[in-house]
Amino acid sequence: MTAPQRAARPLFMITIVVGSFLLFMVQPMVARAALPRLGGAPNVWNSAMLVYQALLLGGYAYAHWLGRFSVRVQAVIHVSLLALAALTLPVHLVPLAPPTPGWEALWVPALFALSIGPVFFVVSAQAPLMQRWYSSDLAAGDPYALYAASNFGSFAGLIAYPLVLEPLLPLQTQALVWAGGFALLVVLVAASAWARRHSPAVAGQPESASGEGVADEPVTRSQMLLWLALGAVPSGLMLSTTTFLTTDIVAMPLLWVIPLGLYLLSFVVAFATNRTLANWISRIAPLVLLVGGGFSISLHASGSLAQAGAAVVLLFVVAVALHTRLNDTRPSPRHLTLFYIMMSAGGALGGVFCALIAPLVFDWVWEHPILLVASALLVPRLPLQGWIRTPELAGRTRTLSIVLLMACAFALALGMLRMELQGQYLTALFLAFALTICGVMVAWSRWAFVAVLLLMLVGRGGMETIITSLSHARTRSYFGIYTVRESEARKARMLNHGTTLHGLQWTDAARHQQPTTYYGPTGGAGLALLAAGERDRVGVVGLGTATLACYKRPAQVWTFFEIDPVVADISRKQHRFTFLDECAPQSPVVIGDARLELARIAPGSFDVLLVDAFSSDSIPLHLITREALGVYARSLAPDGVMLMHISNRFLDLRPVVAELGAAQGWAVRLRDDAANPARGINRSYWVAMAPTPARLDRLAAHDPAHPWIGLKAPDGAQAWTDDRSSILPYVRWDNIFRM
Repeated sequence: MTAPQRAARPLFMITIVVGSFLLFMVQPMVARAALPRLGGAPNVWNSAMLVYQALLLGGYAYAHWLGRFSVRVQAVIHVSLLALAALTLPVHLVPLAPPTPGWEALWVPALFALSIGPVFFVVSAQAPLMQRWYSSDLAAGDPYALYAASNFGSFAGLIAYPLVLEPLLPLQTQALVWAGGFALLVVLVAASAWARRHSPAVAGQPESASGEGVADEPVTRSQMLLWLALGAVPSGLMLSTTTFLTTDIVAMPLLWVIPLGLYLLSFVVAFATNRTLANWISRIAPLVLLVGGGFSISLHASGSLAQAGAAVVLLFVVAVALHTRLNDTRPSPRHLTLFYIMMSAGGALGGVFCALIAPLVFDWVWEHPILLVASALLVPRLPLQGWIRTPELAGRTRTLSIVLLMACAFALALGMLRMELQGQYLTALFLAFALTICGVMVAWSRWAFVAVLLLMLVGRGGMETIITSLSHARTRSYFGIYTVRESEARKARMLNHGTTLHGLQWTDAARHQQPTTYYGPTGGAGLALLAAGERDRVGVVGLGTATLACYKRPAQVWTFFEIDPVVADISRKQHRFTFLDECAPQSPVVIGDARLELARIAPGSFDVLLVDAFSSDSIPLHLITREALGVYARSLAPDGVMLMHISNRFLDLRPVVAELGAAQGWAVRLRDDAANPARGINRSYWVAMAPTPARLDRLAAHDPAHPWIGLKAPDGAQAWTDDRSSILPYVRWDNIFRM
């Protein structure tokens, strides 16, 4: 290889890394900018990912189309499109009208596509395009190794945003920094084109380098379908793991980037020149599928750190195994862009399944176990044990061995299911271990292995999940998964949002209207409502089970704000919970984003405003910024008081609201109410805010036995704004590691 050719490889690698870095930095940046309009539901991130995958597919198709021209013509077209896309910079959200309730699944993708479509489309094409330009030199070598560099750049961009860019810079500055990176990319693309100015007339013709170990053969339909499947399943599994983690494990936005980051790292491992690590991970994939799959569907382990760890390890190992098989079946560089089109189309199909179809069809994260079974069908057949290939086990003996192992697996699954239903989880775990051994021993047979995985999923807790779905006790919407449970022993009906208790109502007549959970009479909300005037106007952001409604007095006027129509159905129409119907039947429930709805009402509409929207430990950042507080202040009467519910397992929001109050010039006090399990009361944190300390003094004087604590902002702290915020300083790591 000549000196100029050796110099060209770093240039192409840097160009690919910079483009991929920018591509995956803009994803969380735009999602962060959209929070004031979208809130913090996990499906918002999945909808955003669907748009990114669709644009990526479009970019890859465009790169494939360009392959019919010479490198020189390709360069002119591509650089021209880069220049046109630059006219949309700096990155910003288009002024799209808010969605009609129920249409969020389509509105969110439309917002992202219109806002960053041009730049994302053109930058997404540069990785396959640069690889094709690189391979147009006969002595360049295998271009597929550059794909590992592309995904390393993607991973670096994804991680750099929450760790560096978001904490240090406001959104407007972030957009300017990204625009500067885009300008650098244009220069690098032009330099790469110049380095290949003497390439053949049309890049990627048969006379081009085929790449070491890759035969230049025609691509068959079965190959393309395999690439499609190997692209779809890991992509879907990444999104289903995101939903699974944030719904049934820890509903905090920080986790949204972890599955995507591991997904990107799997490409780095699978497409690396040294295949040792990829092959080793592929070999253990069946074992990890059995163990991790069992953890993923077990309800009694829900919310544990072990289950969260199993989910992310499972995703990474399976993604590496499937992407390794994808790399093993790659075509010659002549078909490079077709290969990436099929892989990207598969990724988009996985996104459509998880972001659009699954929320409408399933009542739980059923897409997750479905994709695990699909993974079992596709992982490379590299059994840990070589016993089945010995000459002694041939013909009928081999068939008999598999039949006996499957019979043993079936018996173990039945025993495990029985132990799970009886609550004997330690015994069930031992049986699961034995079933795993059976699964490993039959891993050479794809269908036998899939059958064992299904037995593991059903026996490890899947039956309980199936029964819950068949009983229609669970409902899924764009904003979450809600489960209504009945406890005859406690005489209580409970609503769970993911793993978080969202409300509890006693079913016996004597306590039917008694406030519970975070809304007891000694908690912040209860104290404020008991101290409210007989004719006060009360606004409640976040309906839940409408427990607070039973504090309403006859002459008071109450208004509820709820973003999710499903929650309104559970609280009233389905009569699962009767607080609203029995205590405030005439009170309107406004469906829509509370911040937008409050901005539309007349100033001074409420004497008491309660903000209780931080459900399932996932906080809508747009409801806890200075701009949001300005909306709340506008809706309050001059002598009004605002209450904010900040109970959260994984974030300490006390400094955040203290900073907000200080920035607004308001007095801020905290009510820390202890738990009382016998009365169904959970520990709760409520913060009271008012323009003057005198208003809070009157609130405290109403019940001196339950004091409010002054809350001051830490020195040097800055209040969150729509433009700048970061949850990292407020994460309660001790609680996460105690899961």
